[in-house]
Amino acid sequence: MDISEVAKRSGLAASTLRYYEKRGLIASLGPEGTRRRFAPAVLDQLALIALGQAGGLSLDEIGAMLSPSGPPRIDRELLAAKADDIDQTIRQLRAISRGLRHAAACSAPSHAQCPTFQGLLKAAASGALERQRQGLRAAARKETGAVPDAGSSAAAPARRARPRN
Repeated sequence: MDISEVAKRSGLAASTLRYYEKRGLIASLGPEGTRRRFAPAVLDQLALIALGQAGGLSLDEIGAMLSPSGPPRIDRELLAAKADDIDQTIRQLRAISRGLRHAAACSAPSHAQCPTFQGLLKAAASGALERQRQGLRAAARKETGAVPDAGSSAAAPARRARPRN
């Protein structure tokens, strides 16, 4: 398939395909300088890249698991850690949703007078402070080189023309 067919079938821009090729995530057939052609299996590789990004993996993390010309080398430990992160985010979002629903339906004359709402505010403030502390610790480790950065875990959407690391 030529690059335009892959772009059409995958929904990705040709520039994204060239970028993925440059990053070593996919491989074209034939010599450089000719119109890029890809094996049909490239669509499966692109689906894996999209799935990894949707799961919060960086292109660096995805690239470590993909081989443009062979089967993927799945890092089960990394996937389990990402699943744990997603589960934690879901718990946090559910708590936020409950708080918003309570605030919307609260019969107290003022939210300042609602004990439930005040408890939610305190919990939100303590969670925000803890996240801020964790962020500062991570930044300090990064500055000192104590932990190598494998790329951001915040994935760019799969349809972005120029994906981030």
